[in-house]
Amino acid sequence: MKIGILTSGYLGVYILGEILSNFDVKFVLTDSNSHSILSLCEDNKIPYFKGNPRNGVGYDFIEKIEVDIIASINYLFLIEKDIIQHSKQLTFNIHGSLLPKYRGRSPHVWAIINNEKVTGITAHVIDEGCDTGDIISQIKIPISEIETGAELLNKFKIEYYNLILGVFKKLNSGKLELIKQDEQLSTYFGKRTPEDGRINWNWQKHRISNWIRAQAYPYPGAFSYVNNQKLIIDKVDDCSYGFRFDIENGTVLALIPNIVVKTPNGALEIKKSRQKFTIEIGDILI
Repeated sequence: MKIGILTSGYLGVYILGEILSNFDVKFVLTDSNSHSILSLCEDNKIPYFKGNPRNGVGYDFIEKIEVDIIASINYLFLIEKDIIQHSKQLTFNIHGSLLPKYRGRSPHVWAIINNEKVTGITAHVIDEGCDTGDIISQIKIPISEIETGAELLNKFKIEYYNLILGVFKKLNSGKLELIKQDEQLSTYFGKRTPEDGRINWNWQKHRISNWIRAQAYPYPGAFSYVNNQKLIIDKVDDCSYGFRFDIENGTVLALIPNIVVKTPNGALEIKKSRQKFTIEIGDILI
């Protein structure tokens, strides 16, 4: 079985290494910032293309390289029909949600923010839409109450390869059954940037807590400003500290043993932050 791989990032280099141990990889398409993937390709003498593959430039690179399967794993770019149709048997993607829910970017982060208890990963045929192709198979993955985005991604890391192997086995045995996605059940969430992490202290405290843990270290982090200084927060806990309802949300209520901040429906204690500077009772996080 000859395989082409489209992949990026930390998750991509791990899965690529697993695939290389057992299968014949003929080419890799990646992005210019995935240095570990580029090094892995060079070490294993695999032809690779780095950068946006659209407008024919990616296809020009792979046109003369025959493959049975193209697998997209954590790849940064949408691909066009020329690459989709290049494989002899199947072009598929692994997406980090239970499609048709959470199409789009960073689905595991959005799942935590939205207080989901279960997420998963989906193998699906690639079409010209965004995560809209027929479903091949799925694996459900629970989300704990304290799990961060990075910790959830580590669960994905373990299951991605198992899901890929399952697709290969179904294809080889002739038992590949496709399920169309129900458009009425679909949801879509967009790309996140570091500046999207700003905390709104007018939210209910449970949403703030989810917002923070979803983006905790090593991700860029949820943040607020206090006295014109940026405070990145990685963990908060529920706190029973009392307050008057008419105190502004985001107000610092206490400092010992940790900073306590008011929200509309209770206080939150900041357990981990990345900066240390002087904060006083009555200061307001915005």
